[in-house]
Amino acid sequence: MSFIKTKLIHLLKQVFPSTYSELAVFSFFLICYGTLGTYIALHYRIIFDSRIPWDAYFSFDNKAIVTTGGSFERHPLAYYFFNWIREFSLFISGGKMDTTFRLTLAWLSNIAISLCTVQIFKYLKSIIGLPLNTSLLITLFFGLFSTTIILSFTPENFTYTLLLLSIYNYYAALKLRKEEKIPGSALTLAGITIGGLTITNIVKVFIPILFEKDIFKNWKKLGNAVFRVVLTTVCFVFLYLLRIDFKYENIFSKTNQQYEKFSNVESIPDWDMMLSYFFGGSILFPSFMTTDKHNMKGFDFKGLLMEPYSSPFCYAFIILLLAMILWSYLKNFKNKLVQILAISFLFDIVIHCIMRFGLHTAYIYGGHFVFVYPLLLGWLFYAYKSKPKTSSFLTLLMGILFVFLLANNLFRMSDFFQFLETYYQ
Repeated sequence: MSFIKTKLIHLLKQVFPSTYSELAVFSFFLICYGTLGTYIALHYRIIFDSRIPWDAYFSFDNKAIVTTGGSFERHPLAYYFFNWIREFSLFISGGKMDTTFRLTLAWLSNIAISLCTVQIFKYLKSIIGLPLNTSLLITLFFGLFSTTIILSFTPENFTYTLLLLSIYNYYAALKLRKEEKIPGSALTLAGITIGGLTITNIVKVFIPILFEKDIFKNWKKLGNAVFRVVLTTVCFVFLYLLRIDFKYENIFSKTNQQYEKFSNVESIPDWDMMLSYFFGGSILFPSFMTTDKHNMKGFDFKGLLMEPYSSPFCYAFIILLLAMILWSYLKNFKNKLVQILAISFLFDIVIHCIMRFGLHTAYIYGGHFVFVYPLLLGWLFYAYKSKPKTSSFLTLLMGILFVFLLANNLFRMSDFFQFLETYYQ
């Protein structure tokens, strides 16, 4: 019992704030995101409307996700997770899908994203070892991303995926820093939860295994790693097949349908979609456009989508940020923790930019990779910790990016509220 108690305490300390500074970060974002989500839930019906299954804003599928967990071929085990979310929210609302129901969904998302910012702060402070002021600046920068703002009140797979990926990357970094292996139990749990919410992300669970000490020099360690990966895969596949009554042929047909649907959209040049939607839209809001939607059951409604950037300053912001990320990667090339982040990010780049899956709405996938930005920025500061002039230059650069991000995203959120006022009261 003492072993289990110790492991549980360690888990709670990792996931939740365990120091005063972490508690301050959590409280700050909980208040900010909570205020935003509460106001939207109380005054507008966009968070959940039983008549609108998908695409009310930025192609999120709130109602469909809350009620079914989403399509089984992409979100194989999300059905079970969102059953708990839905039933808890119904319990709080007295069985009604009303304002209280929306408010509960919003606060669950708010708590998840606030905890995510804590994970980013923990990584910057404990793994990278940055000074408190620098860690706070980068964490605040991350908290202003369009993805974190939107997911803070959105009941979606992406919301909880972002939290779980942040937790797992921090956990894996702790283990690798101590030159310890990731236990099979932890790997299996991560595979089932992260891969269960979005199937492609299970690959990211296995990436840290490649960087365990001497794994390719010791046959025993390599065999143990293979065993852990196989165990995780077998458990995941079994639960996946159980979810669909072992009708595995449905997986391939549905996957092909989804790929054809989301990878052959020709709207604007690919390079612009990459910059404006994949790299940009998940961080810096562009302008918005409204579209006419219907639920295929006779109900018409308005949807909101992001447009490509129209300002050269927005393109400059994203290019500069990507340059800093690349700079960090090259400067820390031999750092295995940086390689883990880079490979994880590269996996999403291949799926959305090379294979073009969902590239025309790539901003919604930010929950799968935006945590990489603040962590790589943190490693960039780490690389120049002994060079005051370069460190000061990076701080100034971050300050400029922070101010621009704050001004732009606050302005665009006012456009979002105008959309809510017009169509979703």
